[in-house]
Amino acid sequence: MADLRTHPTAAETRHRPPGHVTVPARRIGVLLLNLGTPEGTDYWSMRRYLKEFLSDPRVIEIPKLIWQPLLQTLVLTTRPQKSGKAYASIWNRERNESPLKTITRDQADGLRAAIQAQYGETVVVDWAMRYGQPAIQPAVQRLKDAGCDRILLFPLYPQYSATTTATACDQAFRKLMSMRWQPAIRTVPSYHDDPAYIDALARSVERHLTELPWVPDMLLVSFHGLPERNLELGDPYYCFCLKTARLLRERLGWPETRVRHSFQSRFGRTEWLKPYTDATVTALAEEGVKRLAVIAPGFAADCVETLEELDGENRELFLEHGGEAFSFVPCLNAHPDHIEMLKGIVERELSGWLPAARQAAHHPVVHPVPAQALPRPLRAAHG
Repeated sequence: MADLRTHPTAAETRHRPPGHVTVPARRIGVLLLNLGTPEGTDYWSMRRYLKEFLSDPRVIEIPKLIWQPLLQTLVLTTRPQKSGKAYASIWNRERNESPLKTITRDQADGLRAAIQAQYGETVVVDWAMRYGQPAIQPAVQRLKDAGCDRILLFPLYPQYSATTTATACDQAFRKLMSMRWQPAIRTVPSYHDDPAYIDALARSVERHLTELPWVPDMLLVSFHGLPERNLELGDPYYCFCLKTARLLRERLGWPETRVRHSFQSRFGRTEWLKPYTDATVTALAEEGVKRLAVIAPGFAADCVETLEELDGENRELFLEHGGEAFSFVPCLNAHPDHIEMLKGIVERELSGWLPAARQAAHHPVVHPVPAQALPRPLRAAHG
């Protein structure tokens, strides 16, 4: 994470009247939000992570009186071992963390460098996870302590869903509810059809295919699944996914017969969005498709669902059922195209704030309020 400490400039110190309360220079915060990760692959690390994740009512929309006994007695006694093995197969052992954490940090570092190269340190970029560490609420506090009186929340989910985008923002809003002096907040909307996003996806496919010694018969566009009930209740995720898949196919210039979409990672016994990825991969192989490429545009960073499930389990399914060549197109991750796309979205969503940021970079805002004029609690807080 970035060092968010601030220090008064010489100009600030020079123009402050005697007894002036310490107020950081005004800044804008950008907080990248991703799903989360366990801290290890052992049983207890996985159990803590899964308990937090599967206890979120945005994720599991079953009454607590029914769900919690099942979660505590059945799910959390068996699933941690299975999930731990999956994470262990893709774990970043050099840094002792999941690839999702490594990549999200790299994305924040890349975006910070790109933003600050143009706007200076007046714009602060940090990152956090909805589940696990680094947590969202402390990240909001860090930005506020660094002088960020305006914060842009950037959930790294191109296709909006209440189970992802909304719950990440909920967590930040919970922190705001406890703050005496709240920063102003904006949130990045769904960018499933943003031309820069579609173009970045298409270029990633084109780059990847030039590295293959074969041409795919089919491109499968796989998204994370949701229960069908979510669509019935009004979640727009399904429609956003289909639009992304269509726009990507059109940008690539491929016919409809060479591009399919599907939904992966289903959990439990209820019906989920269809077609299912594993069933689709199997059917394609049995129908005579010999060379298959798969992309997962709903994931901003590679994770257990892409590296272990798609590039592992589904690769095996395809080859076992008659396929001959399988390749997974990596997520956009911290590629320069993705960083440039993220920067463009940030600039668009900070419209009206960034001009003030440019000015503040050269003329820090100082509030000439003598400490003795403040109420006693604020005097104590600001030293």
